[in-house]
Amino acid sequence: MAHLTLAAEPQYFRGTSLQSQALAHGLRHTVRPMLGLWSHVPFEYFPPNVIEHAARLLPVHAGTMWRTVDLRTSTSEWLQAKGVADITHGNTRAILYFHGGAFLTCGLNTHRRLVSRISYATGQPVLNVGYRQMPHEPIDESISDGVDGFQWLLDQGYRAEDITLAGDSAGGYLAFSVARAVIDKGLGRPAGIVALSPLLDFDPAGKQAHRNAHRCQVFTLNAVAKLTEVSLRMDSRRGITSRRVDPVNMPLADMPPVMIHVGSRELLMADAELMANRLVSAGVSCDLQVWEKQIHVFQAAASWVPEARAAIEQIGTFIRGLAEREVPEAVQPVVAPRSRTRTAKASVV
Repeated sequence: MAHLTLAAEPQYFRGTSLQSQALAHGLRHTVRPMLGLWSHVPFEYFPPNVIEHAARLLPVHAGTMWRTVDLRTSTSEWLQAKGVADITHGNTRAILYFHGGAFLTCGLNTHRRLVSRISYATGQPVLNVGYRQMPHEPIDESISDGVDGFQWLLDQGYRAEDITLAGDSAGGYLAFSVARAVIDKGLGRPAGIVALSPLLDFDPAGKQAHRNAHRCQVFTLNAVAKLTEVSLRMDSRRGITSRRVDPVNMPLADMPPVMIHVGSRELLMADAELMANRLVSAGVSCDLQVWEKQIHVFQAAASWVPEARAAIEQIGTFIRGLAEREVPEAVQPVVAPRSRTRTAKASVV
């Protein structure tokens, strides 16, 4: 499968600034070799989450406020960008965010700046979930923490249909998985889902056959395969015998509208294309945006990459627009949007 024929034609955003080229070059010659080396280590070595501790020093978007929220089994934070009100001041919509990091690393500190920019662009407060991760807990517990976060928002007075689930990389996996879980539990249908460079399928076969198999600036095929092995061994150690259902294989017909961002050379484009295809085939609106030669979760570099700022503007437009959509009484088939090509234009957020 060199290329998946899509039921949903992607929007293609052209534009590769010098900043984004420099970032891609740097990651290809630093992070990618390190991940490649990790994939060949003959045992499960998990380096300390140094990046999360170091990220405490990173500045956030000016005027951002946040406070700690203790969920049942995890610590999260409630974040409001400058000028963003919460439900106590009449703002009835909110975002539930899940950081990336391959379920192994990163956290609230590494993603606070990105989350603050999304809060500012959408005009909505965000519950940034500090979910439990491997090697301490399996992915099922990460999903459980996400459901707890959704319940916390309900307890504050937000309605399910006014909550958008969002996440990057592994957090994209959680955004879909938590949406599925809360719908199945009868907690309501979220407003929408936003997934940035999402990991959506632990089966490496689709990635191995994809045209981007060896073009990604960050990930190698071996690193993705190693992550799959680690997650399965973690489940086995915890006595989890049932196979976890990845988002691409979940029932999708009752999912809310979805936006997916992915770089044109990312290994995870295989997952993004497959999910977009299955969502639209199931009658769910899906806005798949492909950004020319952008790296994995390039939106996190919005402080100096113009395409990242433009992408966050797109996220803001999508999430704000969810309030204007009518919730259908029954799921109806949708017509796939025509292919569009756009040039990314940045503005300061």
